[in-house]
Amino acid sequence: MKIALVQVASPPEESPAERRARVGEMVAEARGADLVVLPELWAAGYFAFEEYPERAEPFDGPTLAAARAWARNLGAHVHLGSIIERDEAGRLFNTAILVAPDGTVAHTYRKIHVFGYASREAELLTPGDRVEVAKTGFGGVGATTCYDLRFPELWRDLVEHGAELVVVPAAWPAARREHWRLFTTCRAVEEQILLIACNATGVQQGGVELGGHSRVVDPWGTVLVEAGTDECVVTCEVDPLVVNKVRAEFPVLADRRRAVPAPAQQRK
Repeated sequence: MKIALVQVASPPEESPAERRARVGEMVAEARGADLVVLPELWAAGYFAFEEYPERAEPFDGPTLAAARAWARNLGAHVHLGSIIERDEAGRLFNTAILVAPDGTVAHTYRKIHVFGYASREAELLTPGDRVEVAKTGFGGVGATTCYDLRFPELWRDLVEHGAELVVVPAAWPAARREHWRLFTTCRAVEEQILLIACNATGVQQGGVELGGHSRVVDPWGTVLVEAGTDECVVTCEVDPLVVNKVRAEFPVLADRRRAVPAPAQQRK
């Protein structure tokens, strides 16, 4: 299985339409990959908070339309990262979407842990409330988005739903890059999954520098590929059975036990 990470910058002077056209040329460089992954809110620009209402799209808007065309053209699964989705009630969500090679939608995820620290995401967007796992030819695929990396219970929910690969589109700032590296490795090891994390790069609105360093980490914690801080397309090959092999050899998940809460009088 070949994986391509398309690490994108979202400069403030570039419109979403211009960016979709430019990123389409980057995606074309990933020909031959089985799975192509993009960052969080790359079309709108994560830190373009004032523009969220204008840049929000219906689910089947221009970014998904572009991703459908890319997937059909490449004959690959394309995870478009995420979009600002406006639903029929007018609510806005940070919605991640996986497109199958025939252009159909294979998986969606609305970001549950919207970010509030030095960010207006929690003010502007509605949190999601569920996780699902899609069955694909390379295993059960789930997704989380950026800040979700800090909440391991969400990841265990994904594994209990059958996740073997988890895609993580992100707009993780450079100021906390080492946290990004730590959490992506930790989640891969503790959940015994193949973790595919694509981060944004460059400087966005407000002068915020994004961290780049998109990476793929296997269940042993081995980093199979890691980008730098430039816009780029990086690839790696992985055995799609690696998760099953690791879980069989070192059955941590099968050994999990839950503690019984102590009686109330013992907790005083």
